[in-house]
Amino acid sequence: MTIEENLQKRILVLDGAMGTMIQNHDLKEEDYRGERFKKHSCALKGNNDLLSITQPEIIKNIHLDYLKAGADIIETNTFSSTSIAMADYQMESLVYELNYESAKIARAAAQEYSIKTPNRPRYVAGSIGPTNKTASMSPDVNDPSFRAVDFDQLVVAYREQVTGLIDGGADVLLVETIFDTLNAKAALYAIDEIKQEKEINIPVMVSGTITDASGRTLSGQTVEAFNISLSHISLLSIGFNCALGADQLLPYIKNLANQSPLFISAHPNAGLPNAFGEYDQSPEEMKILVQDYLEQNLVNIIGGCCGTTPEHIGLIANLARKFSPRKPKTFSNV
Repeated sequence: MTIEENLQKRILVLDGAMGTMIQNHDLKEEDYRGERFKKHSCALKGNNDLLSITQPEIIKNIHLDYLKAGADIIETNTFSSTSIAMADYQMESLVYELNYESAKIARAAAQEYSIKTPNRPRYVAGSIGPTNKTASMSPDVNDPSFRAVDFDQLVVAYREQVTGLIDGGADVLLVETIFDTLNAKAALYAIDEIKQEKEINIPVMVSGTITDASGRTLSGQTVEAFNISLSHISLLSIGFNCALGADQLLPYIKNLANQSPLFISAHPNAGLPNAFGEYDQSPEEMKILVQDYLEQNLVNIIGGCCGTTPEHIGLIANLARKFSPRKPKTFSNV
């Protein structure tokens, strides 16, 4: 059963935070390096995507924990797997391998659970993050015209990432945590090129980030502007993730659900971070907040972002089974 067919029948559950689960392992520099990168020229601790190569069992077990909890869709460990982001670790040459291996690990875990429950297939979403640079804004307050990256550079970087994800076995591509829609459009342009070259039609999800109570993305777009600016692209779903907890994100998801003919996704944080950057919202607290999304029939895909664990996803998955999926709206051209 394709993901599109499944979304017509029920609400699908996306997994939770990969980074949160990795932090629980309290890994040291030598764990990130492994034998292969023992003599690498710069520090590697914090390069979570590298663990798909140096600690693949840890990554697979995190996927399995989320699948066991009830996730229908698991994200690859590739949020920062572009040459632009990997430049921080002098690992640009590893980008294809990182994406390929990460997708392969997730594919194996998803397949394991799809065999156990053939009437409920599990899917792999190739995670495509925003990179650590923005094409719309200057990082230099003294030079507003300066850009640290341009559209063409982003396309090249995303092409490499997308190729690895597809070759490794991703079922769907998820362009997520979008703070700059120009960056996202570069990713979507790269995806479209690869789809044409490979003659495939892999579905694509997009998920933006409302950064604060202003209701805008970092580059200044409102929900309406974000939706309209991507409306010319063929997408499986549109939604929001990160930055906000479920209660803060709810009005923006409601606004989007009233505007878009696409499937709607939401994967909020486990509340807002505390003074130490940690997330304190319990699975039970988040479940109560997520119930509003389901009772108001706003979403087709629900999951968790920063601070969420298999325990959060387990309660959300049990809740989601009790509700029907949102029926995408149809709009007249008149």
